[in-house]
Formats: sequence, structure tokens, C-alpha cells
Amino acid sequence: MAITSKTANKTERKAQGLAKGPVAAAQPKLMLTDDDIHLFGTGMWQRAWEKMGAHKDVQGNSEGWLFRVWAPQVSSVHVVGDFNGWDPKATPLIRAANSDIWETFVPGLEQGSLYKYVIETDAGELLWKADPFGFYAETCPGTASKLWDLGGYTWKDVTWLNRRAERDIMKSPLNIYEVHLGSWKRHGNEPQGEPREDGTRPGPGDPFPAQRGTYYTYDDLSDELVAYVKKMGYTHIEVMPLTEHPFDGSWGYQATGYFAATSRYGTPQQLMHFVDACHKAGIGVILDWVPGGFCANAEGLATFNGRMLFEREIHPNWGTHKFDFSRPEVRSFLVSNALFWIEQFHVDGIRMDGVSSMLYLNFGVDNPADKKFNKYGTEEDLDASAFIRQVNCAVGKEFPDVMMIAEESTAWPLVTYPAEDGGLGFHLKWDMGWMNDTLHYMQCDFPWRPGNHSLLTFSIMYAFSENFILPLSHDEVVNGKCSLIGRMPGDDWRRFAGLRTLAFYQMTHPGAKLTFMGDEIGQQIEWRYYESIEWFLAKDFDATHGAQQRFIEALNHFYTKQRGLWQNAYTEQGFEWIDANNSEQSIVSFVRHGDKPADDLLILINFDPASYETYRVGTPREGDWELVFNTDEPTFGGSGFPVVDMASSKPEPWNMRDNSIEIAVPGLAGLVYRRRRASSYKPPKAKTPKTKVASKTRTSRAK
Repeated sequence: MAITSKTANKTERKAQGLAKGPVAAAQPKLMLTDDDIHLFGTGMWQRAWEKMGAHKDVQGNSEGWLFRVWAPQVSSVHVVGDFNGWDPKATPLIRAANSDIWETFVPGLEQGSLYKYVIETDAGELLWKADPFGFYAETCPGTASKLWDLGGYTWKDVTWLNRRAERDIMKSPLNIYEVHLGSWKRHGNEPQGEPREDGTRPGPGDPFPAQRGTYYTYDDLSDELVAYVKKMGYTHIEVMPLTEHPFDGSWGYQATGYFAATSRYGTPQQLMHFVDACHKAGIGVILDWVPGGFCANAEGLATFNGRMLFEREIHPNWGTHKFDFSRPEVRSFLVSNALFWIEQFHVDGIRMDGVSSMLYLNFGVDNPADKKFNKYGTEEDLDASAFIRQVNCAVGKEFPDVMMIAEESTAWPLVTYPAEDGGLGFHLKWDMGWMNDTLHYMQCDFPWRPGNHSLLTFSIMYAFSENFILPLSHDEVVNGKCSLIGRMPGDDWRRFAGLRTLAFYQMTHPGAKLTFMGDEIGQQIEWRYYESIEWFLAKDFDATHGAQQRFIEALNHFYTKQRGLWQNAYTEQGFEWIDANNSEQSIVSFVRHGDKPADDLLILINFDPASYETYRVGTPREGDWELVFNTDEPTFGGSGFPVVDMASSKPEPWNMRDNSIEIAVPGLAGLVYRRRRASSYKPPKAKTPKTKVASKTRTSRAK
């Protein structure tokens, strides 16, 4: 998007921390208006965080905090905290303009004070609730909200935001490093908490293993994680959910505070600094967002007024409470939340979790008698699909340069098409079909791969029906699925070679890329949320784990430099098969096209351990083709099998091409060739038949 003076001014204000936000009630922006109440009740209040929750205020020359909470059909609402001895009757709220929003002003409170709302249901039950719009929370196991002002941080990323506004998402490299901030690295490795009676602590085989070491803070991550990701060559970090959540084992996917950055790692301003540091290093930040459902804990949104309010039903598989998208106030809450994270924390993308579970009325329902259908007789949740379009359109209007990404695992049509064309309005969608087929193939032992060859090639049949991301995410290295290297057949050398081949296939296949932390070093065990990635492997086992890390670093930088791998990543113009059908040798070859023919890349991948001294492959055109990447390099842990560094094409038809080259192919390896100039091949001159020449008579002189 080109920047106009209007958008540039808006971007600059955000970068300086001057975007719209809460102000004192002495100014009208914190006053709740009839328009606000109307918009909230129609699902169209997109900036509800500015007035809901707890905000610094001044009333009657007294400084304090203004509290607001939505609680329909209840008898009373009170706010409690240290300031009133947690007395559930001491500080009542009153209805604002006869609405279902309750409010009060409490003078003299300090930032950081703990508080909760006490909701008295119409049945007389008292419910102690954290603030749904609270900006900060007590560190678990505490469950109270904290008074917190989001002001005071000066952003320094105006240059990044300006570049982002000019960037074409579909024409830019996108290589995402998925991170769980709580377990990327930790301080120490000592078990935390009290031991059991026998002196031991819960371990990997127990339901709730003991935490090992202590968390890195947002500031620690601003230094170490940002530097690491920049060095490794990723373009974006995707952080698993940072909304406040009570249970570490939920990985953040079961939240209690949607507007509160988790206090495990520091304050909201420290999180802002982390995002700022990423932007300074040229790294984008994508936030994992969970609008499908929330935690069942009593202090959260669950049965907020004594009955289902934010939710409609309980998820049959996960036990989470599914949001009621038919309720306008819930839509206002969630749309505001998406815009809140983008505006207040400058995130560059939102990955919407569990979209399939939202779209289908019967997701997770196995008993036919329990199935539900909409008014058209189909299983589409019409309220959910309408909400998804609403939030994507809202983000698209306010922040057209921010990516919206769907984790959607079915064949739902038009996920990445505009809402006005009948689509859901996402920019990108996870390709779960590619992930499942590819990992199934890579688990096959080598003699069985020829019979499963179509698992490699089928994804191209639909690769351009949506804008896909190829995900090798956290979900693929937990819950008994094994680590990625644990899926590879063969001895150690073949397993590491297979892991390199998998990463190379992902990087050269059409679509954007996503990998999970730890995969880049070939971690042997599954991911454990309660301890650090085993970074010692790369240091202590340099020839294997260290070599794998060097390979991923080189591959990432190669991807970013090669326009042919990303300029047409989502269109048919960017891909062309050379040979998809060599199942017998488990080899595929194809071309990736950039906008210019000079950027074309000829790619060959051998998924079998057998090596070939001579192998002929067709080329997209004549030329001298230079080897520009080889996964079998010894520095990557490869065998160093002799390869052809420059291959001159010959006009010998092969793979239905007019020209071909003859190269060497290492086992379990990938090669990339790029045309450098016209072919140096010179055809041999035709031999002309010899003809008899009359012998010359030599006349001698008489002496």
C-alpha cells in the first residue's frame, strides 16, 4: 500500500506511542456515550478497550481509577482489592445510562494494585472475576487483575511501520520462526516448586511436570531471541498466545485475560520493547490469537454472570468454552481485542487459532444424534463465519498492511479470498494437507517410498487454490508424535540427511514457511513446555546437531536472497514440474520462477539414500546452470558426494524438454541450479570424408 500523507501521519503517531488511547475523564474521550453503548450492543464497537476495564481518571480534583464491566442480568457488581480489604460489599458499581455496563470511580488507587469484580447473580451467588478488559494480571498462581496504564512507552519503529505499509505481502519472503516464549530458553535447569514426600519432583511422565529453570523476561528475549532469529535468517517470529492464562500446560491457548499480556515474562511495556527490538532488527512479529474459546476457570470469562454469557457451549474435545458469536457484545469484545494488539503492541500479523472448530457446528461431535444444522441444512456456523469476516474486514480497513492468517485444517473454500467475493478475508492459510502428507511420507522407510510417491506431489494439485503457509509447527512435535528427526528412518546419518531434505523440500515448495523452535538443531526429544530447548546439542555435538543448525541458517538466507522462491509463491506462474513421476528413484525435480527469467531456479530432491554419478534432467531453457545450493555439503553434515558445479545444457530432449543437463545426485539431498549464461556446450564438428588428392610430381634439378 502506498503511503499517503494521511496514512503516514497515522503510522508516525502509532510509532511514537500517540495512537488513540485512554485519557482522563476530565476530557470527553473516557466518558461513556450513548453511541458507545449502542455500538457495543450492535457488535460494532471496535475500540471498546479505550473505555472498558480500568483506566486512570480524575474526578472532582481527585486522581483515581475508573472501572467499567459488562454484566447483564445480575443483581449487583462490586470491585474489590487491597484498597478495601477485599470486602465484596464495600465498593459498588452502578449501571451506566441504564445499560448492562456497570461503572464506578475509586480515588487514591496506585498502579499495580490488585483487583477483581464481584458479580452477584440474580440467584444471589457471588462470583469473583478478573477484569475481561484488564491490561495486566497477577502472576500465576494468582488470578487477580492489576491496575495498569499502557502509556509511557516511546516507540522507535516508525521506519519499520513505514516500510510495512509499502510492502506487498504476496510478493515478499515469509519464513516464520514459531516460538513459545516460556521455553525457548530458560535461566538454569533446576526443578522448581516443592518436592513430593519422597523427595522427587514430577517429571515428563507425570500429568503436571515440574518447571525447570526460570523464565526469560521480555527484556531477555529482546536481546537473545531477536539476535538469534536475525542471525538465523528468519523473517518473522510467531509467538504462541501471550494473553494471560492460568495453566502453563495450555501453552497459552486457554486464556482468562484477552487484553492482558501475560505477566510471566514482564510488563506490557516490556513486551512493547520486545516487539520494538524485533522491528529494529528487521523482524516481523505475528501473534497467535484464540477467538474460538477460552479457559473454563472460575476467575475468567466462563459463566461470567452465573450463566453462559460470553460463551454458547462447551467444546466437546477440549473442554473450553466456545464464544457466542451471535451475541453482539461478544463480537465487539473480540474485534476490539484484535485491533488492540495491533495498535497497542504494533504486531505485524495475527494467526487465528482453531478456525475449523469455529466454522463447523459439529466440529468434534461424533454422535449423529447430537449433530446440529443451520437454517440452510448445512453444518456451517453462520454466526462464526460472519464474525470471521467482520474481524478480517475491520483489520483490513484499519491496518491493511497487517497479515491475517488462518489455522484452518479442512477444505473450506475461499479462506484467503476477500469477504466481498464470498471468502473469509484471510491473507494466508496453513496448509495442513501438505504437512500431513509430507510427514507421512518422510516417516516411510526407504523401500516403501516409491509406493507413497504421490504424497510428495499431490499438494501441487491444490497449491494455488489458496495462499498457503507450509507449517511444521509445535503441534507436530508433542503428544507422542515424536520430534521431527525422530520420525526419520535409518541410522543417524540418514536421519539427519532426511531432516535436511524435509527442510529443503519445505523451503523450495510454493507457499510461505513456518517451523518451530528446536527443529533447527534436530532436537531428539519432543518439545516440553516446562523446560528449555536443548541448546547444548548444537554445541556439544557439532558434527550433527551443530551442522543441522548451520544448514538451516544457510537455507534461510538462501531463501531470502532468491526471488524465485517467493516472488510468485502463491500463483501457478511460480512453479513448473520437470519430473514429478520418478517414483522408482524417489526423485522430484521442478522449476521455481521469479518475475524475471534470470531468477529461475532448477531444483532436484532425492528422497532415497542412493547416489548417482550421472543423472540427466531437463532444463527450462538452454544455458550453463550453476549449482548454488547443495544440502549434502560436509559443513551441513552431508557426505560431500562429488557434484557438478557447472552443467552446460545440451540440445538433448529429456523430461519433455528440448534441453537437458547431466549432473551427479547425492543420496538424501537437494540441489539448486541457476542459469548463469548461454550454454558453453559446443556440438562436435561433423567429420568430412577424406578425398584422394593427386600426388604432386617433384622435379629435381640436375646438379
